[in-house]
Amino acid sequence: MAGSNFVDYVKIFCRSGAGGSGSVHFRREKFVAMGGPDGGDGGRGGSIILVGDSQYWTLIHLKYQRHLFAERGENGGGARCSGKDAPNIYVPVPLGTVARDAETGQMVCEITTHDQQAVLLAGGRGGQGNWHFRTATNQAPRYAQPGEPLQEGSFILELKLLADVGLVGLPNAGKSTLLSVVSAAKPKIADYPFTTLEPNLGIVQARDGHSFVMADIPGIIEGAHEGRGLGTRFLRHIERNSALLVMIPADADNIAAQYGMLLNELHRYNPELSDKRRLLAITKCDMLDDALIEQLRPSLPDGVRSIFISSVSGLNIPQLIDMLWEELQR
Repeated sequence: MAGSNFVDYVKIFCRSGAGGSGSVHFRREKFVAMGGPDGGDGGRGGSIILVGDSQYWTLIHLKYQRHLFAERGENGGGARCSGKDAPNIYVPVPLGTVARDAETGQMVCEITTHDQQAVLLAGGRGGQGNWHFRTATNQAPRYAQPGEPLQEGSFILELKLLADVGLVGLPNAGKSTLLSVVSAAKPKIADYPFTTLEPNLGIVQARDGHSFVMADIPGIIEGAHEGRGLGTRFLRHIERNSALLVMIPADADNIAAQYGMLLNELHRYNPELSDKRRLLAITKCDMLDDALIEQLRPSLPDGVRSIFISSVSGLNIPQLIDMLWEELQR
């Protein structure tokens, strides 16, 4: 994927700012011989905060800025002057971004809505000045709190595309061609496997002015849940889809067996994917006549609605869009 603008995985190193120290200070004004403590508080250190931004669709801006360091809070001063808080670092990310701790793999936060904020690392609180520690028995405390220390850590940011319908199938099953026909998207199309190396999104117009988002996911092969064919990088984009359109070409040796293999890969990657609504599209049917289509029907898997389509000739494309829209409304 050299030279691609689509980046859906990046590892960053972050460091929040330490809190400023409280001040040890006493009033030293003219005609005030024994002034009391007046040390101010330290300022808060800067935090690292992720912000959802619907205008972003890739993590490429973090590919070249993988170190994020916030500033330290300012120390407190005399006359009960508090130190200045350090500015936070706000990191815009596309919707569907998941942040995980790089050491433990534990999910830290998930960004799904515009302007949603999630703190990766909080800045340290500033220490209290000696003014806070005065008592009846210790009216001149000569100590103050230090600021809280900084935090640092490595995080993995993964983008999982937010789409209504995800296209699932083996390489060269006709997914990109379908997306180019039903939307204005222009994915790369060629007659060889793994033409698509990055997901593509398109907006599909349905009846009565309705629309939905379709995602062209790169082809899945057997063993994808173990990483074969970059499978795990592709499979995570399916997790956010409301419905799946499984696409199998009409010239497949065994349509039911291929359908079962695809469902098995989805289940073994994430069992929750088995619960998503599914439709089956038999693609590349422009060379089939009605008699051949009827011969293929008994070989289709049970328990899933199916349709024979051709993106080249337009066979049943409007009917497919209607079926997808109906499935999304359930």
